[in-house]
Amino acid sequence: MVSYVNILLYGVGGLVVAGMALLVAFQEKLVYVPVLPGLTKSYPITPSRLRLSYEDIWLRSQDGVRLHAWFIKLFPNCQGPTILFFQENAGNIAHRLEMVRIMLQRLQCNVFMLSYRGYGASDGYPSQHGITKDAQAALDHLSQRSDIDTTRIVVFGRSLGGAVGAVLTKNNPDKIAALILENTFTSILDMAGVLLPFLKWFIGGSCSKGPRLLNFLVRSPWSTIDVVGEIKQPILFLSGLQDEMVPPSHMQMLYAKAVARNNQCLFADFPTGMHMDTWLAGGDHYWRTIQQFLAQHAPGKNEDRSSQHADDIGAR
Repeated sequence: MVSYVNILLYGVGGLVVAGMALLVAFQEKLVYVPVLPGLTKSYPITPSRLRLSYEDIWLRSQDGVRLHAWFIKLFPNCQGPTILFFQENAGNIAHRLEMVRIMLQRLQCNVFMLSYRGYGASDGYPSQHGITKDAQAALDHLSQRSDIDTTRIVVFGRSLGGAVGAVLTKNNPDKIAALILENTFTSILDMAGVLLPFLKWFIGGSCSKGPRLLNFLVRSPWSTIDVVGEIKQPILFLSGLQDEMVPPSHMQMLYAKAVARNNQCLFADFPTGMHMDTWLAGGDHYWRTIQQFLAQHAPGKNEDRSSQHADDIGAR
């Protein structure tokens, strides 16, 4: 006769197997959330609502997927830095417009906002392989423009966007001046255990002693921790210490990995910053940190790199 203990073990095992099967089948829906609950895929507003001058840009990714983007310019023929902005995993670029409006004012820059495949007005379905191609298409477009200073293209990624931006920056050392990462995770593998703690026994490894047995099942690992150490360009890390989604320790580990090989890495933390509002909670210090990083690593023709120092922004 089968004991109650065996029945219990079989039951728990069955639940774990069922949970893993659901995770494998629907993992893209967990990683990529183009539509927020209660909203539609379309843009709730456009830059014109905030009185921003912009272009609708339509691109083709290398595999033929049609992509949409907004190129928001401070003013015609602005030769300030151009920020290639990659958003978080949820919602669309319209939900980031208020931040971008302030970014233009404080940084005196242009901003290129890409809708990943499956997001906003872009076609297709999101995946790591596909979004990597989308990011390259955006950079290639910017690199060919004659109305910007193409030596001052800076990638800015938040959360998932940081993982996207890190891969793009590593792959394009001659086209990107610098990289800014905000509240970015070490890898989706590690985030699986953060969001669903029982998974840390099966998936993960960047934050522990080694890879887990079922890592191979994850189709979008976005292992930023394996990428940042290969980036040669300057990197600014912006970390909200009250981040409720990505543990701040992830940003600290990314910085430690990067600075071991790259002496142009800077780290700034913001004590009250949460996952989505570090740019607000950080106040003037947040924007001055980025201003001074850009002045040092993506200067204009009349700016002197050597006059800027990391200790000006309290970096470590």
